[in-house]
Amino acid sequence: MRSKDKDVTLDSQRLRELDNQLVWHPFTPMSAYREEAAPIIVDAQGFHLIDAEGCQYLDGHSSLWCNIHGHRVPAIDAAIRGQLDRVAHSTLLGLSNAPSIELAAELVEKTPEGLNKVFYSDCGAAGVEVALKIAYQYYQQRSGSQRAGSSGSPVRDKFLHFDGAYHGDTIGTMSIGSIGRFKNLYSPLLFPVVWTSVPCAVPDQPERESEQLEHWTGELERLFELHHETLAGVVIEPLVQAAAGIKVQADQFLRRVWGLCRRFDVLLIADEIAVGFGRTGTLFACEQEGVAPDLLILSKGLTGGYLPLAATLVTDEIYDAFLGAPAAGRTFFHGHTYTGNPLACAAALASLRLIEADHVLRNASRLAVTLAEELAPLKRHPQVREIRQKGTMVGIEISRAGEAYPPEMRIGHQVTLACRRRGVILRNIADVIVLMPAPAMPESLVTELCQVVCESVAEVAV
Repeated sequence: MRSKDKDVTLDSQRLRELDNQLVWHPFTPMSAYREEAAPIIVDAQGFHLIDAEGCQYLDGHSSLWCNIHGHRVPAIDAAIRGQLDRVAHSTLLGLSNAPSIELAAELVEKTPEGLNKVFYSDCGAAGVEVALKIAYQYYQQRSGSQRAGSSGSPVRDKFLHFDGAYHGDTIGTMSIGSIGRFKNLYSPLLFPVVWTSVPCAVPDQPERESEQLEHWTGELERLFELHHETLAGVVIEPLVQAAAGIKVQADQFLRRVWGLCRRFDVLLIADEIAVGFGRTGTLFACEQEGVAPDLLILSKGLTGGYLPLAATLVTDEIYDAFLGAPAAGRTFFHGHTYTGNPLACAAALASLRLIEADHVLRNASRLAVTLAEELAPLKRHPQVREIRQKGTMVGIEISRAGEAYPPEMRIGHQVTLACRRRGVILRNIADVIVLMPAPAMPESLVTELCQVVCESVAEVAV
């Protein structure tokens, strides 16, 4: 829809020409992109984005799963402006800054018990890379352990991950990912891993879900028995595998994984990049099963969707293994130029305080109910194979008579284009339409989002 509040002051045609000539977009088939005249966003208000032609769109995927409170939030804007009046950036390499210290204190207070040290980076994939390197180095340096390869001791150089996992696009994170189209081309560059599957939630068939839980827990235990001496960590997205198409895990599987990690002395690495900050119903997904991981990675919603920032939290035991005289070589030699950027940390502090002050978790719980109710009619659509939901995270899988559409049809993408024509921005993962409204979004807008999705699926999936 066209915004009535904004004058079109930019030359949208010139922007589009430059975009097509110069900008290489991520995860985007560029030949098709150039033909689709995608919106060029120049403004935002609340939960809507506004393009260079003055058209307004409901942000139905939280600007790629990171927006929490909407756009142009006064409290976060003021926090960033206030920090600009002090210092925009220095470095955490041998120095510190006040917002990074204050944010670390808030995160330690709010995350699961025992996560008392915070290492900053600037995106989710980098936060996972940090966790992988810390886990590997920890086992070489912890008290009483032998150096890798000395005295015949096994090297802890493997990680276990799960089918459908996505943790980023660096070499390390691709190694522990499972989505073939993202990683297969780069296979010669990746390190070896151990993997297995997760049991899926089956809300209407508790016996089937229980059978899956027992089967895949048993398979995981078998892998631990075979590989635990060489495993440095198990990497898991708690409760939901987001990029797998909102694949919801069986209840209590996360806690089973945690129990096996403790039993076999393997670190549990929880990737809450996509599921954190209220999207599954609690501030952090691990809370729902009473799990305290050894390492926890946060990003996306950490700054409310404003600025790039990630945090990898670890226990005191892990941190202590890196202490010693400089000459001992126990230092963690990893860091990014913008690690702990003061502007990003100021935004994160403001966002965390808004989550509490505005009762965002309570609102997210209401939204979860609204999403389920409004999307219920789609379950009867012959081309809707499944609707998967955890909290405010929803995946609608489209198929034809139970079989996948031909990939050249890009049916999921066609649904998102139909949504765009109706004034809603969404993104698909293959033939899964992902809804990820901001946890603070009003219920009325979520109702509008669902109605548009229902109409668009009916139009395209025939």
